[in-house]
Amino acid sequence: MRIPLSWLREYAQVPADATAEDVMADLVKVGLEEEDVHRPMDELSGPIVVGQVLDLVKEEQSNGKTINWCHVRVVPEGQEQTLTGDGIDPSGVQGIVCGAHNFEVGDKVVVTLPGAVLPGDFRIAPRKTYGHVSAGMIASVRELGIGDDHDGILVLSRIGLDPELGTDVLELLGLRDEAAEINVTPDRGYCFSIRGVAREYALATNTQFTDPVAQVSAPAATNDGYQVRLEDQNPIYGVPGCDRFVARVVRGVDPSKPTPPWMASRLRLAGMRSISLIVDISNYVMLEFGQPLHFYDADKLQGPIVVRRANAGEKLTTLDEKVRELHTEDLLITDDRGPIGLAGVMGGAETEVGDSTVNVLIESAHFDAVSAGRTRRRHKLPSEASKRNERGVDWEIADEAAQRAIDLLVELAGGTPDVAVTDAGERPAATVISLDTAFPGQLIGIAYTTQQIIDVLTSLGATVEGDASSTTLQVTAPSWRPDLETREDLVEEIARLVGYDKIPSTLPTAPPGRGITRVQTQRRRVLQALADAGLTETLAYPFVSTAQNNLFGTPTAGETVKAIKLANPISAEFGFMRTSLLPGLLETARRNYSRGFRDLALYEGGLVFLPGETVGTPTLPVLGELPSEEVLEDLFSSVPDQPWRIAAVLIGHDSAPGAGVTPRAWEWSDALDTALGLGDVLGVDLVVSQGQHHAFHPGRTAQLSLPSGEVVGYAGEMHPKVLEELDLPARTVVLELDAEAMFDAAADVIVAKPLSTFPVTTQDVALVVDRSVVAQDVLLALREGAGELLEDVALFDVYEGPGIDEGKKSLAFGLRFRANDRTLTADEASESRAAAVALANERFGAVQR
Repeated sequence: MRIPLSWLREYAQVPADATAEDVMADLVKVGLEEEDVHRPMDELSGPIVVGQVLDLVKEEQSNGKTINWCHVRVVPEGQEQTLTGDGIDPSGVQGIVCGAHNFEVGDKVVVTLPGAVLPGDFRIAPRKTYGHVSAGMIASVRELGIGDDHDGILVLSRIGLDPELGTDVLELLGLRDEAAEINVTPDRGYCFSIRGVAREYALATNTQFTDPVAQVSAPAATNDGYQVRLEDQNPIYGVPGCDRFVARVVRGVDPSKPTPPWMASRLRLAGMRSISLIVDISNYVMLEFGQPLHFYDADKLQGPIVVRRANAGEKLTTLDEKVRELHTEDLLITDDRGPIGLAGVMGGAETEVGDSTVNVLIESAHFDAVSAGRTRRRHKLPSEASKRNERGVDWEIADEAAQRAIDLLVELAGGTPDVAVTDAGERPAATVISLDTAFPGQLIGIAYTTQQIIDVLTSLGATVEGDASSTTLQVTAPSWRPDLETREDLVEEIARLVGYDKIPSTLPTAPPGRGITRVQTQRRRVLQALADAGLTETLAYPFVSTAQNNLFGTPTAGETVKAIKLANPISAEFGFMRTSLLPGLLETARRNYSRGFRDLALYEGGLVFLPGETVGTPTLPVLGELPSEEVLEDLFSSVPDQPWRIAAVLIGHDSAPGAGVTPRAWEWSDALDTALGLGDVLGVDLVVSQGQHHAFHPGRTAQLSLPSGEVVGYAGEMHPKVLEELDLPARTVVLELDAEAMFDAAADVIVAKPLSTFPVTTQDVALVVDRSVVAQDVLLALREGAGELLEDVALFDVYEGPGIDEGKKSLAFGLRFRANDRTLTADEASESRAAAVALANERFGAVQR
């Protein structure tokens, strides 16, 4: 909201020397955010004065253009020129070349004298052109930066002005004014008006506020006013779309009357362009009072006005000349022909006021904020009216706002108002809130006195029943504050107006016995472990396509994954919630790889969404009531399972090249090692086996399971076809683990194994087995057969070739033995080794090489 300071000064005691920055600094004290300053004089400087054309000679040029050689008087006749400077004639008459032709001898115009600066840093100086020395410029509206009209020169008589020659144009047209722009939050819609901001300024500075509404006297309703019926058959949440509709008629207005400069200047500084006097008056009152108005050409109306919901199939051409398909939830303004406006949002083109309008019907109504907001969003039709209506408008001032518009139409356009007054509907009941006087202090932490609370709420505009000795106050919220509904809302206002700076900065004492939960600790441990390993954490959108879910959400090709479909997705292509972290993680990797990052190690921890048999509930809790246990249970049971997973992707090399450093390319074993490392961090022994997943390489994929047999994830190289489709390099390796299942399997306390101080004994063994036997299975058999003396076993070689029968392979393992209480003998180690080989032979036919 832009606030012209000259306008604000009419209703608030703003010092004469205060700047827009000063005003914003005061408004910040009451919680309004400063945005910007708008000051025409930042791009415009004089001397710019009123002049009168004394003579005009049309001269045709060789280029086919006709120019006017003019003499313009810029001081009253008989007076001396007091301005000095290069090119300013002491006689008070300037010779000027002008290319426009919409003025004539005797017209009073705007003259920019040498030394003036126009918007765009256009500096005026005497210059020789078309055979003359032109000492100045006769200006248009666009050249002054006060409008888009560039049809010709600004002739002052056409905007209702007849000033003395030499008058300062910057002062005449209000160009020395400035505006402070503030950000208005959705709960403070009353600040979308000069009235609302003036009240807030008075509260911030503890000065007097003059309510512009109190300066208007509106007549009472009569029975013979223009007929209006409110017939909302389908109110939203039981709230009528329109509960009050004031209609007034003004006849005999002169549509040719210009908008006075003071009004046009204020509208322009407030961010609105001047259109015509009648339209400008409606906008002016809206900005001043905060009450949106709509003006109808009364001669174009057919029958009574009816406010109702749209019927299926109805259409409306709005003022922006677009034909709109109406929804049955849209609230309409209609007459006998059908829709003539979207209530609270925008009027229709059929009843628009125009150059021939002489009789005007004024609509000043109070619309339901929810209804207006839904219509605006549904039709993507933002307007100044909807901006205010969907935030809540003061229902008490509809008649005063209409009367203010009538007064301006009578004063500026010469109209005559009808005596008849329509005021249909009923004013909403005021909100009454019971406030315990101790509650504000308990909530904020400041000891507010009862009298202080009463004074603050009264200055706010509320009516307070009670005195300084009361323990409970009955507070009636002002009609312009529909956001005040609960005692907490009142406390917020008390804290705001007494001053946020008065609230002490005291950190609360944490209650004993609490802290992060077991799962939170495990999550942090996993994420920190990956960061410590050199991977970079990323965060991707959880929205994916059906194909992505089917590819990564199941290990089986051709299987369709059940997923949560979004009702209003950001993109139609990505309309489902993810069932795997890999789609988003791989997309992040692809984007970075395409931009030249060739070595990547990324990870993400986050939720996936796995729907059960039913998703959602057909019924929603009633607003304003605490849901029952049954309703809450139904809601919670309809929420999909959302386990936390961890995933990583490795591309390129494990390090950057450098002197004496040869980077190593990531391979499938790195993904496996990373997964096993996460298991070690949590104290979970992951079981590795050959994996089959249609998104992974068929021979370079590890399936990871818990000792119970539950599969918790996969690690390995991506399938070449998938990498080709994703435009990722070959040998891209990934892992994804169901961390939630690993958390459940982990012990509450991880106990470190005791370290033996006795020496280790190592022995190697090479076993020949069928090529189809998985090395991991043989390793597990060796571990089991060796018994408790075996500390560790690792595969260090796989051989197929000369000396090994066809269809066979040799697996070489290193075995490490150690006892906690003694030094092992060679015979003890050999005995354990033999037992291990025997079990491998029994299970897989392994023969020692």
